[in-house]
Amino acid sequence: MVRVTLVTRIFAPEAAAATFRLTEVVRALVARGAQVRVLTSDPPPGRSADDASVVGGARVQRAPVLRDASGYVRGYLQYLSFDLPAAVRLLVTPRPDVVLVEPPPTTGAVVRAVTGLRSLVGTRVPYVYYAADVWSDASESVGAPAVVVSLLRAVEQFALRGAAQVLAVSDGVADRVRELGADPVTVVRNGIDTTVFSPDGPPPADAPEAPFLVYAGTASEWQGAEVFAEAMREVLRQVPGARLVYLGQGSSWPALQRVAAQLPTGAIELRPLVPPGEAAAWQRAAAGALVSIKPGLGYDFAYPTKVLAALACGTPVVYAGPGPAADDLREHDLGEAVEYAVGPVAAAMVRVLSARSAEGDRERRAAWVREHRSLSRTGAEAAQAVLAGGAARPTGSEQ
Repeated sequence: MVRVTLVTRIFAPEAAAATFRLTEVVRALVARGAQVRVLTSDPPPGRSADDASVVGGARVQRAPVLRDASGYVRGYLQYLSFDLPAAVRLLVTPRPDVVLVEPPPTTGAVVRAVTGLRSLVGTRVPYVYYAADVWSDASESVGAPAVVVSLLRAVEQFALRGAAQVLAVSDGVADRVRELGADPVTVVRNGIDTTVFSPDGPPPADAPEAPFLVYAGTASEWQGAEVFAEAMREVLRQVPGARLVYLGQGSSWPALQRVAAQLPTGAIELRPLVPPGEAAAWQRAAAGALVSIKPGLGYDFAYPTKVLAALACGTPVVYAGPGPAADDLREHDLGEAVEYAVGPVAAAMVRVLSARSAEGDRERRAAWVREHRSLSRTGAEAAQAVLAGGAARPTGSEQ
């Protein structure tokens, strides 16, 4: 039996792309007979973790962590509050055959250091690094001081170069981490749980009666979700009574609140994050789902899971910005992909609000996700790569 330890600051029940993919990877590992231990943080305030039902068969060990004002583990001090205890936890945990580590790079560096120490006695303990994006590039793009960028890049390279395997969520990420020294690299694209996100199910009880669009998930500086709020000024001129609902959190929230206050009451609703099942209900009831990536901030090659969640519900997507998701939307006629600018975004929002999707179109979008991006498929691919990363060393007794 292969013993796998996952080290991640974010895990179920937090609603985030990392949570979805890591949960499915754990399930896939357990299904393949692996013994899985998860070293993670306590859930956010107001949320409880039912680990036995979410990842049955895995052992989830939680510890307190410092969170920001929005309840997220985001920021150098917050990362440190997870990384330092994680170093001790990983050092004393039963010896794994392979470790899977989720960014930030500081966590990857901690895992490299600790696995290196444990490899000094007995057989080697390899680790697999899950590269969802390139943190040092993103830091540079948002104007972080040069010394901070240099330090973060050095830490990221240290984490990448020590890994027995690096998993990248897109070809763009794969190319960049190879430039930073990662080898080998396996591309495992993000997926979505199509048992939760599907066209079937009731709408939210308190959904607007008027046609509405939904933005579901984190709204931070690199997503630039404000572009949709700004576009509502023009949308309301062409589709009076239209509504835009944000379900989430993030650094863009104050800007969204300011724009909402300038528009007619109810035109923009700002709601907190909701569990995946509730998010799916909102998405299947919406005329369209909104997703954005602000160009030039180091995330141009990202593929937001928000796109897949909406399509799995049969809902067309209005996507603003660069990246591979735009290519899929255009090539497979899954929604609107436009440049990141208020004018084109408003026009696309109006087109989606004015259209009436046939039931066949909704099923076609959902079927595309089931075939190409179901989480069960991508989770299985990631699990196989993790097990391959640990195959270089034999499984022995606890040392």
